[in-house]
Amino acid sequence: MPLQIAPLAKSATCMAAAALVSSSLYLNSASTVSTITSVPVTSALVLRTPVELSCSLPSSSASSCFGQRFSLAYAPSVSSAASSTRRPMTTVASSAAAPASAKSVHEFTVKNNAGEDIDLSSFKGKVLLIVNVASACGLTRDNYTELTGLYNQYRDKGLEILAFPCNQFGGQEPGSNEQIKEFACSRFKAEFPIFDKVDVNGPNTAPVYQFLKAKKGGGILGDNIKWNFGKFLVDQDGNVVERYAPTTSPKNIEEQIIRLLGIPPSELPEAPALEALE
Repeated sequence: MPLQIAPLAKSATCMAAAALVSSSLYLNSASTVSTITSVPVTSALVLRTPVELSCSLPSSSASSCFGQRFSLAYAPSVSSAASSTRRPMTTVASSAAAPASAKSVHEFTVKNNAGEDIDLSSFKGKVLLIVNVASACGLTRDNYTELTGLYNQYRDKGLEILAFPCNQFGGQEPGSNEQIKEFACSRFKAEFPIFDKVDVNGPNTAPVYQFLKAKKGGGILGDNIKWNFGKFLVDQDGNVVERYAPTTSPKNIEEQIIRLLGIPPSELPEAPALEALE
């Protein structure tokens, strides 16, 4: 049976991509799930299992595809015998394997904005919100504003926000480490740690992100980080508690943060007014 892919939203770029992909993928049987992150749309392939698809358009087109969900629909008009003449596919792994022995975020060492090694065990006893950030994204203003608000409210109660710049999504974090820090600190008054720029997907994925993705997968579209401002919530022992989509507002995570911090209602700090940033 041929496999037809149709985005639930009507982005023209995604519709075109779906048309190309649906013309080249064929389903033979259903057993276990595999993940495909790169598909040559000009070749006919045989899928031995159901698949999860992620958009892998060039960076210039990626923003118009961000957030689209692909629905999979079987079209039984073509027999499985016809598709069986097509050559088998090779599944592409979604990212490098996470360090096999790691049990906690605290086991990793990362580089700070100045290129110095930082042992994440120094954050033991803290609740961590780990975010891949970018300076020129449509999500930048709201996320940095709300992250700063959360940090100012709860850092004295045990919250740390760890920001990892990443330029993999639309090239929206092109600056140097110094430029990134200056932007965050001057524009949004961010005081939480901003680390060295990293890859969060692909063969050069930072080890800490390999670990995070292995502990909390990304759902139907695979384990890869989907866009700027993906978020992971980590408890005081370094366990990954939850993963949030880039479109999840930091304020919508506040209740989970309070619960992990163990703050009784009587001790909740008063929310500071958020400044309007032009």
